[in-house]
Amino acid sequence: METTTQRVHAFTDDALGQDDATGVAARIASGAISASEAVDAAIARSEAVEQHLSGLRFEDFDRARKRAADGAGGAFAGVPTLLKDNIMVGGMPMTQGSRAFAMTPHPKDGPVASQFRATGLIPIGTSTMPEFGWTCSTETLEYSTHNPWHTSYSSGGSSGGSAAYVAAGVVPIAHGNDGGGSIRIPAHACGLIGLKPTRGRLRIETADRVMPVRVVSQSVLARSVRDVAGFFAAAEQVHRNRLLKPMGLVDQPQARPLRIGLLIDSPAVQTRTDPETRTAIEGFARRLEDLGHHVEPYELKLPSYFKDDFSSYWMLLGLLASSGTDRIFGEGYDPERLEGLTKYLGAQGRKRLLKMPVSLSRLLASDVVSRVQMYRGPDLIVSPVLTGTTPQLGYLGADIDPALHFERLVDLCAFTPLHNATGAPAISLPVGQTADGLPIGAMVSGTHGDDALLLRLALQVEAAHPWRRIQD
Repeated sequence: METTTQRVHAFTDDALGQDDATGVAARIASGAISASEAVDAAIARSEAVEQHLSGLRFEDFDRARKRAADGAGGAFAGVPTLLKDNIMVGGMPMTQGSRAFAMTPHPKDGPVASQFRATGLIPIGTSTMPEFGWTCSTETLEYSTHNPWHTSYSSGGSSGGSAAYVAAGVVPIAHGNDGGGSIRIPAHACGLIGLKPTRGRLRIETADRVMPVRVVSQSVLARSVRDVAGFFAAAEQVHRNRLLKPMGLVDQPQARPLRIGLLIDSPAVQTRTDPETRTAIEGFARRLEDLGHHVEPYELKLPSYFKDDFSSYWMLLGLLASSGTDRIFGEGYDPERLEGLTKYLGAQGRKRLLKMPVSLSRLLASDVVSRVQMYRGPDLIVSPVLTGTTPQLGYLGADIDPALHFERLVDLCAFTPLHNATGAPAISLPVGQTADGLPIGAMVSGTHGDDALLLRLALQVEAAHPWRRIQD
């Protein structure tokens, strides 16, 4: 482990080396290293940095070693990873970052874990998240996950544990999911690539099938675009949604020029994007122009009611969690142990129950609206991920006044929720940095099925302007 001031990483001269997941998989396949050596290296790296990062929710080291020794097929055979603590993983508890759940292991993998493991990835454990993923910083009353670029800052949320471990080099790729920005925001915070795919691109977790609006998408966080592209190609071999155009392996950069809309300030809030973020996004726009693309200002015609509708849906889910029982959440679930933000969301959701059907119906219709209106014109849209840079730990802490917490959350996360409501894809790319050296991400979004186009553009940008490395 190496630390510089408050930067922490685990890159060293072991079996994982400096490689991304694709590189590790290639060396395992060639026999240069074994899967056991790769997994042992990830475990050793975890043990070196966990006290500084707090990104590991539950370890699964023994089974990871056994799976590596047994061998597996798939494009990423033997590559160590993490699975987030809100999907069903056989033999592991799932607590969704909450003390309200019992530590009862699930009897078998759910559909998401099954698809991930079928690609050959070997989980060494599950990663941390804030309670139920409500907020965009991975902080609970039990732990706070630190940003490896600067440990005084948040790693983002809600897939913050996965992001911290990938950025720090513990594992080269990790599972995350996104119900309001929970992949794109940690990618922004930790200098990673985070794609929220078109709705339904990967398998749907069992619990998400009964949600009134399916806002959650499964994906990965990675340090290279080829890892994200390779994962989706491998996952598509396991299960492909026949309603979507197949992605295949995206391995060529964008060739033809694109018309790209530039959206700097969110129409969802009054807050203007802060200066450091604005500078980074404008700089990224100039880079796109240098690559031959035509970038022009874009005005997003966002319905005035969208922010309240999405907030109401979050509050409805908070109400479900606050009034939940063993029958819904499993034996031993205790809502009395929920944190303040969840209880606040539940109380607000109860107040809005009479208006909830209208909010839900508008959210359900938003995918149609987006296809017809919101993305008419440019091929893609570039915007910030957040209205501001990554906050310090405590700004969205679990112990602050929950009403203030929610106000800050809505103000900061004013760009990402739209794509969860519409189902459209969006990707976060690390394009700048703050004065403190923290990464700043740009979000590139498209309309339904544009996943491959987003990855081709990301490959083009990555080739022309390689991402910063934490170990440099």
